[in-house]
Amino acid sequence: MTTSALELQFGSVSFFNNIQIAELKEGILFDIPHNQEILELARKQFRNQPYGYISNRVNSYSVNPMIHLESANVSNLIAIAVVSKNPLVKQNCIIEKQFFRNSSSFEVFETLEEAINWMKHQLI
Repeated sequence: MTTSALELQFGSVSFFNNIQIAELKEGILFDIPHNQEILELARKQFRNQPYGYISNRVNSYSVNPMIHLESANVSNLIAIAVVSKNPLVKQNCIIEKQFFRNSSSFEVFETLEEAINWMKHQLI
């Protein structure tokens, strides 16, 4: 059950228990200012409670991997999951994963359901 959802200029963000799920718009460059907005929404929603972030990449867009260095500094962000069936996105995630503080807490899945199930186990 989604507790709340927000439309942003560059996509949408929803909250499911202690998980933040983002679906970004086609063709954008997800960069540090966008990431800061996502992190601020999470800070307000979760306060200091542990949470996970799922990037549901249903659209094609570019990601600046440096965002993960910034995200790694958020102590209550426990794990990141990316959802995509696109082989190129999966390849790019190998690079993105290296920028997050703990590569075992960054995984790629083909379905949102798989990502949510994995995230629930990360947050126990």
